[in-house]
Amino acid sequence: MSTSPASPEPLESPASSARPAPPEPSAYPSVPEAPLAHRVPDLGALQLLLAVARLGSLGRAARELGITQPAASSRVRAMERQLGVALVDRSPRGSRLTDAGALVTDWAGRIVEAAEAFDVGAQALRVRRDSRLRVAASMTIAEYLLPGWLIALRTQRPDTAVSLLAGNSAAVATRLLAGEADLGFVEGLTVPGGLDDVVVAYDRLVVVAAPGHPWARRRKPLGAAELAATPLILREEGSGTRQVLEAALGGLARPLIELSSTTAVKASAVSGAGPSVLSELAVGEELAARRLVEIPLADVRLRRELRAVWPTGHRPAGPGRDLLALTRRT
Repeated sequence: MSTSPASPEPLESPASSARPAPPEPSAYPSVPEAPLAHRVPDLGALQLLLAVARLGSLGRAARELGITQPAASSRVRAMERQLGVALVDRSPRGSRLTDAGALVTDWAGRIVEAAEAFDVGAQALRVRRDSRLRVAASMTIAEYLLPGWLIALRTQRPDTAVSLLAGNSAAVATRLLAGEADLGFVEGLTVPGGLDDVVVAYDRLVVVAAPGHPWARRRKPLGAAELAATPLILREEGSGTRQVLEAALGGLARPLIELSSTTAVKASAVSGAGPSVLSELAVGEELAARRLVEIPLADVRLRRELRAVWPTGHRPAGPGRDLLALTRRT
């Protein structure tokens, strides 16, 4: 059997045998770099360098920036070490920028100018934020606590326009999560998911009735079972007052009347329509004037926490922060 002669190996050109072609840039292993903040001097150091260039003296630059000359010298040396080049020549006659220093100063001027523009923009954002405050609050807090807090806030921030949205605790949570309010106040037992909270006050719920109601003449305290079985004048479902009452009693009878505001519930009770359970904050005047009578309870304690709430991870700032601080002082 015959075989074909082997093909000769191709000859290499002198150029190709001398040196292999360099790899593509992407073939070089990447060297991790330090974060930019570690490689670029801070604004204070750049401002110092600009002042030296303008005044021709490290001492005068230090005085202008309100630091000591040793501190200024130390800052320049640290900047030179960081950049790896000499920036300033010092002599008895003053301080002169090196060629590298002059180039760095030119770059520094642009960085400082950009930082000043950034600062102006950030200030504008703060002014816009501080120009208004949207508060959502459950009815009892909105009617009996917030007015005093907002009056105190106005003395601190007279230029802030405050809008107050009153509703039940569930509605407050909905507004916050939808971005329709900056800060909320609720009365319920639990805080919905997506909200952070802090307790700002405590409140007691009291059973009340008109003086002519049979409960107003009873000799023994009212038991929890009888209260739970009695149709009451109540707020709507979702209100903090009703949540606390249902949890404390383990359930409620069908409401005698269901209303959407504390004021309406109180007015119905005063009229003699039936008994109710309301915040002690809401009925202080009516109890003092004997338009309502508090009915003692035998075996249940109706105490609740009043909470400030805000979207998780977004603790109030500006006027919201100030209002929150005011609630903690009362």
